[in-house]
Parts: sequence; C-alpha cells; structure tokens
Amino acid sequence: MRKNFGPAPAVYPMPVFIIGTYDENGIPNAMNAAWGGISEMNEISICVSADHKTTKNILLKKAFTVSMATADFVEECDYVGLRSGNSTPDKLSICGFHTEKSEFVDAPLIKELPMAIECKLKSYDEETCRLVGEIVNLCADERVLTDGKIDPVKLRPITYDPSGHAYYVLGEKVGKAFKIGIRIIRRSESSEKN
Repeated sequence: MRKNFGPAPAVYPMPVFIIGTYDENGIPNAMNAAWGGISEMNEISICVSADHKTTKNILLKKAFTVSMATADFVEECDYVGLRSGNSTPDKLSICGFHTEKSEFVDAPLIKELPMAIECKLKSYDEETCRLVGEIVNLCADERVLTDGKIDPVKLRPITYDPSGHAYYVLGEKVGKAFKIGIRIIRRSESSEKN
C-alpha cells in the first residue's frame, strides 16, 4: 500500500546546484538551489526567488554558473545556502571557496567544485521564480575525468532529500544507460516469435 503525501516538492535524486554570479562591483556570490534541472538540450531551469542577491546579479550580468555540489564540499555548499549575499557579501571567502572568471560568461567558477555549467540568462519570471539559462559550456576539472569523460564516482555529486532534509552522495553504478534495457527488448521479441 502507498502513503499519499499530497502536493510536495520531492523528486529523487534532487540535484544540489551552486549558482555563481558577480555583482555590480565584480564581487563573486553563490547560493545553494535544489529545485531545478535540464529542461532542453542546451537549457537549464531553476526555481530562484527574486529577493536573492544571486537573482539580482543574474538580471544585472545576464549570466551565471551552475556548479554541482559535491560530498567533498558539502559543508561549504550548505553554508552558501544558509547565508544571503544581501547581508554577507564575502560569504565565499568565509567558507573557503575560491573563484576564477568563466571564459564564456560574466560569472565566476568555484575552483573547489570540479564541474560547472556556464550559462547566459535566457529568461526569468518573477511570478513563478523560474530562471532559465542557455548552456554555453560545460567544464570539469581533470581530477574528475576518466577516459576524457566526467566520472560520477570521482565527482561525488550530492543529492538533497527534501523529506528528511539531508544530503546524500551519489556514485554507485547500477547499469549502462540505453543498454541494460535491451535484455527486455530481446525477451519480448523472443516471446513474440514463440
């Protein structure tokens, strides 16, 4: 039997995004955001309210980065979600994060977080809080690559559990995408022939 929870903002896994921006003085800022995901081939959508310093910076600079939060920096990633850039403009240096300017957009990359999506602002709807970014580049530090590809086991991305208010690390491989389901196709084709 299933238990009904009613409308709830819960999916599993829920990514933990660290959104990086610059303000009008070039000071880097970042926030933790969990409600979002890839919405088209070159597009990411995230729910971010208008009162965030990050949102103001995005509307000003028309650019942002989205780093994947990792288990190695879970404390720092949580911290940037606890403190607002409106009241704590130096929160990145307080938690020990260091930044460098993206080559593709006017936004910072966080050196400690090894994977990031670099985005240009596509749209923002203040009423729905929906931020849409055009993905112009994906970058990853070589330390999380295997055979030239991003390796989730090395990256150690975290997911947010909205029900238990906890972070979990991802990493166990359970099958090869677009391959493991072929067994069912073969079984169904075999049974159709019989």
